[in-house]
Amino acid sequence: VLIHQKMFESRLFFVDKLIDMGAQILLCDPHRAVVVGHNHERQLKRNNMTSPDIRAGIAMLIAAMSAEGTSRIDHIDQIDRGYEDIESRLNALGACIKREE
Repeated sequence: VLIHQKMFESRLFFVDKLIDMGAQILLCDPHRAVVVGHNHERQLKRNNMTSPDIRAGIAMLIAAMSAEGTSRIDHIDQIDRGYEDIESRLNALGACIKREE
């Protein structure tokens, strides 16, 4: 999949954290990234991350749910801005999301 973000140069810089988790992503330039689909031969690894914005935060959350182990995402108020009560809705589908207090 080719992702092209033509408006904001720094929007795709969060993919480094996904790459650290084992995602197969090639950052072509500040505007384009190529994502290779999951082939079930590689498992994403847990990671500690900070959400820079809504889109990056939800991408990190999805990656964390499919990763092996427990991941931590800081600055989750970014995710909350766009996805009301996301952890309850995903937990109802079988996810295991917990907020630290």
